[in-house]
Amino acid sequence: MEQNLTQQKWEAKICTSLEKAEPDQIWPFFQDFFGLHKWFSGLPTCHGIHGSNGEPGCIRYCSGFGLRQTANEIKWSKERLVAIDHAQKTFTYEMVDSNIGFKSYVSTIKVVPAAGGGGGGSVEWWISLEPVEGAKLEDLVAKYQVALQLMVKKMEEDAVSGSP
Repeated sequence: MEQNLTQQKWEAKICTSLEKAEPDQIWPFFQDFFGLHKWFSGLPTCHGIHGSNGEPGCIRYCSGFGLRQTANEIKWSKERLVAIDHAQKTFTYEMVDSNIGFKSYVSTIKVVPAAGGGGGGSVEWWISLEPVEGAKLEDLVAKYQVALQLMVKKMEEDAVSGSP
């Protein structure tokens, strides 16, 4: 009996609703590719190391998070902005180097207006990566769900208060 030794990629979509702000108010926060740490509390460090912020090809360095954090180990990644579409409020980035165990990692984030043209909307985060040894996709999705909810909540608070 033949076995298929090739594992499929992990793919998931995480989504959270906009409750206090409109997509046009949230999108500028995502355009600041080098500023993720401003809204993501689990990420104390994020800054540009190549290119112009928000332009395809730019690379950011992020540290301070991880799937399996140990006491004295700082988790980090270098992420390249692959594409950005301001009209569609979407961008795609890929991890080009890291010590967090992700391989072939690509994410797309989209800020989506509510159906029917009413107020509100949502933020969608698609992830695709090779399976991570010793981890479960469900755990990763749960961690991303919490992170996205907290990040969008902070963005909404800043958007409503007029903070940068």
